[in-house]
Amino acid sequence: MEKSFVHPYMPNSVPEIRRQLLDELGVEDVKEIYGSIIPDELLFKERLNLPEPIRSEYELKKHVTGILNKNVSTEEYASFLGAGCYKHQVPAVCDEINTRGEFLTAYCGDTYSDHGKMQAIFEYTSMMGELLDADVVSYTTYDAGQSVCSAFRMAVRIQSSSEESSVENGDADKEQDKGRTVILVPDTMNPEIYSQAVSYCRNVSEIIKVGHDERGLMALEELEERLKEGNAAAVFYENPSYLGFFETQAEKIAELAHQYGAVCIAQPQVSALGIMESPMNLGADIVCGDIQPLGMHMQYGGGQAGFIASHQKLEYMEQFPTYMYGIAKTDKADTYGWGRAMNYRCSHGSREKANEYFGTETGLWGITAGVYLASMGPQGMYELGETIIQNLKYLTVRLNGIEGVRANPLGGSNFQEVLVDFSATGKSVTEINKALLECRIFGGKDVSGEFPWLGQCALYCVSELTTQDEMDALADALRRIVTEERDVDLQAGKRDAADSEPQAAKEV
Repeated sequence: MEKSFVHPYMPNSVPEIRRQLLDELGVEDVKEIYGSIIPDELLFKERLNLPEPIRSEYELKKHVTGILNKNVSTEEYASFLGAGCYKHQVPAVCDEINTRGEFLTAYCGDTYSDHGKMQAIFEYTSMMGELLDADVVSYTTYDAGQSVCSAFRMAVRIQSSSEESSVENGDADKEQDKGRTVILVPDTMNPEIYSQAVSYCRNVSEIIKVGHDERGLMALEELEERLKEGNAAAVFYENPSYLGFFETQAEKIAELAHQYGAVCIAQPQVSALGIMESPMNLGADIVCGDIQPLGMHMQYGGGQAGFIASHQKLEYMEQFPTYMYGIAKTDKADTYGWGRAMNYRCSHGSREKANEYFGTETGLWGITAGVYLASMGPQGMYELGETIIQNLKYLTVRLNGIEGVRANPLGGSNFQEVLVDFSATGKSVTEINKALLECRIFGGKDVSGEFPWLGQCALYCVSELTTQDEMDALADALRRIVTEERDVDLQAGKRDAADSEPQAAKEV
């Protein structure tokens, strides 16, 4: 970059100011700074292949808008995509509240300066506690992946603290249990979160997959064999699973985990909790997941936040990595205040001694979820789950009426998402999804690469917003796609057969 260049969006890029900054640092050129900390063999000495900057704000806006206009949204096409990010009805009050200036950044100040925002987050955690039947719900994490990873690390810390306490108290048997660092997970687990957990927890634990039975459920015999090894810090399961089916063995999984001294961690789908029992009441010690379905629009890279919850046990509460907001009495009668509780655990209390590092970037979504839960209430959450179940059943029946297409190949009950097997059609999920796009439909997520044992399967998702017309249009489009392919193959087969007949037979 020329030294005389003044960047329109970069402060202090005027040559005179640049010179003052360099003089203050005692260097002739900024390259001296880079060269002092980056080895020469790693320095890129050429010009980056980047376009020239657009200096006009109007032209820049026009350029970016042109790029964004190439996108096709779920408002224009019918969508059957899910797998972690879902299209739900967002009450207008959610957007009204979360765009107010006092909430928009959701960045909380110190305990003496930001009571309104802290109360809003406290109310969110209270309603989440009611939804989950949990005593303790912490501040939001980045997303479900972050909450699962942190729950895993919590379990390892809980086990470590328990072992240290036992050794100090002279419990020789407990001392033999040292080294509980393994996390047992189902092999049907969300592959993106699994990958994230392996990386996030690699310095403290090992993530080991447990196989499944013919229904896709966690194989309990294999789970018990793993637990008998005595090194499991925790057992994790999803309910509903990533593949859509309900894990009907939840109580048995928790029972086995506790029998062998492991923590039980569950990830529920929050939009299902209006119609299903909370994992907390089925034996889970820690519950974690995503709150995106609670009043957040689908966004690319944003609009998601996670939660972690548990019963009110001090040994668990001390290992939460994120902020906790509590209520406290004041000197005034019937007047309460809000603030962070047990602050020493988190990065706000101590950067060096914190359980993990967290910021406050997702607080806006915690407030939004609180508004959503307040507007829905228990009856609204029940009707939400009921409608999704009904829509999924309708879609499953319609798709199973198409020759060669098999919906819900694993059987059992599903919520929101269902596997659809196209193996018998002779077409790949990629080909089918490409054809569906021409019909203005986003097909299901291709899981054939992530779970090869399922064959050519896709994960189809519905919500309370999915209409009967959209499901009928999908079924009709799939029937045409499959039938047209077979017609083409049939015609080609007839031509090949005709070409292979003897010349004499043709003449006759």
